[in-house]
Amino acid sequence: MNLAKEKRAKDILACVTIGTNNKEKVVAFYAELLGELGAKKLFNNENLVFFSLNMATPMIGVNTPFDGEAATNGDGTMLPIPGGSRENVDKIYAEALALEATDEGAPGERAAGFYGGYISDPDRNKLTIFHMG
Repeated sequence: MNLAKEKRAKDILACVTIGTNNKEKVVAFYAELLGELGAKKLFNNENLVFFSLNMATPMIGVNTPFDGEAATNGDGTMLPIPGGSRENVDKIYAEALALEATDEGAPGERAAGFYGGYISDPDRNKLTIFHMG
């Protein structure tokens, strides 16, 4: 028996981290944006902040690079964030734009059953706020 598999059978991702060159601004952005979904800061030190609903759910981390180099965003990297409903997708997308996110594609039906809006955070990391169904 694989205990790790049994324990986290439904989870394949524990966390994702996003590098930043402006921690204060980007942490404030994610605190507001993810706060709309009930997430809060669960861990915070000089380099890293983790947001989630609780310690048992996947987390989004914002960090300054540990090697001291400038943070860069990944070409082709995108962080999907479930909105919970089409209405919430629209609301969170609008909130993100008010928080100085860049519009990468207004909310809409992208594929059968996939409704999403695309933004980039202040450091140009691409996100999609989505709902299935």
